[in-house]
Amino acid sequence: MPTAPAGTLYRGREGMWSWVAHRVTGVLIFFFLLVHVLDTALVRVSPEAYDAVIGLYKTPVVGLGEVGLVAAVAFHAFNGIRVALVDFWSQGARYQRVMLWVVLGLFVVTMAGFLPRHLMNVFGGH
Repeated sequence: MPTAPAGTLYRGREGMWSWVAHRVTGVLIFFFLLVHVLDTALVRVSPEAYDAVIGLYKTPVVGLGEVGLVAAVAFHAFNGIRVALVDFWSQGARYQRVMLWVVLGLFVVTMAGFLPRHLMNVFGGH
């Protein structure tokens, strides 16, 4: 199998995984928004069905799903800024790996602030 010259392809490095994660989180956010629009529109069709769906959203399983949603939005937002900097800042490509670590740090700090309060609401009954 021929090998690519060093530095020309991500080949499993941080940039490739950042690219994959950015696309996956984008698709997940798109599907959430699609479901959100559809369930909100349900109120015009059948208020009883809408109330049933909203009741389902108050379950712990959906509460844990919200953790995934917030994680996807946080990573996608921070990484999107990194992508814009790589594309439009003359030094962006040089610092793309460092910026990825900054993105991951911001993501961890954001989730650390969100998780305790959210999980108290999900499992504490408030």
